[in-house]
Amino acid sequence: MRIYISVDMEGVTGLVDAEDVQPGGRDYERGRAMMAEDVNAAVRGALTAGACDILVNDAHGPMRNLYPEHLHPAARLVRGRPKRMGMLEGLTGEYDAALCVGYHSRAGALGVLSHSFMGHEIEDMWLDGRPVGEIGLAHATAAALGVPVAALTGDDAACAEMTDWDASVATVPVKYAHDRFAAELRPEAESRKAIEETVTNSLSSLPPSPPAPATLSTLTVRWQSASVAAILPGIPGVTTTDSRTVRATGRLPDLYRQFGVWMRVAASLTNQPPYC
Repeated sequence: MRIYISVDMEGVTGLVDAEDVQPGGRDYERGRAMMAEDVNAAVRGALTAGACDILVNDAHGPMRNLYPEHLHPAARLVRGRPKRMGMLEGLTGEYDAALCVGYHSRAGALGVLSHSFMGHEIEDMWLDGRPVGEIGLAHATAAALGVPVAALTGDDAACAEMTDWDASVATVPVKYAHDRFAAELRPEAESRKAIEETVTNSLSSLPPSPPAPATLSTLTVRWQSASVAAILPGIPGVTTTDSRTVRATGRLPDLYRQFGVWMRVAASLTNQPPYC
């Protein structure tokens, strides 16, 4: 069994603030250690379920948060950027399941460190008219590759978002949001045990691989800055629906990859910290 793990940071056990997850933050080094412990719990759970090949993609911010020497030796690591598929770099249809570790809820949700990909620069996103963030877009892209998402870990808001998107995905709440930068924390040992056990159980009873969608998908993004929406239609297939909103239609995962280009364009036009 081959398992793919995409690990973000905002939804990791014990982390609640930008200082925990941003390079240079006063608690960032502690956050990196906590991130490694959560992903290692998922790796142990996958091994218990019979995984023989595990690929971990460091999917947060600079994408070099995990120290390779802190990662479980049974897992391989994709580290650094740029990556053509960003948070899903390395995922192919050859994997039997995907795991989302340390994920967070979408922009506008009252979840810990909630946002969609680019802090407050992205105000809203929709996939085929359905509100979406990192969770839903990762799930839809994995499904397009024929890979089921077996489990997700994060705060209770992220877990609820995943359940709303696909109730068959097992979830592990590692903290309970009181606000965007405050949460009731689950004890570390309890959290890691829950991650490990949930991953084992979810991989031991995998659903059938999802059929690849036969139809095209439409991704719509509303930006904070009108300048981003003004520039992006220079990319073939991108159109505007108003002064701050663009959309494009295509097949996943190609559309996911194109969205990565949109973000690089937006980053070149704006220079905003992600958690203002």
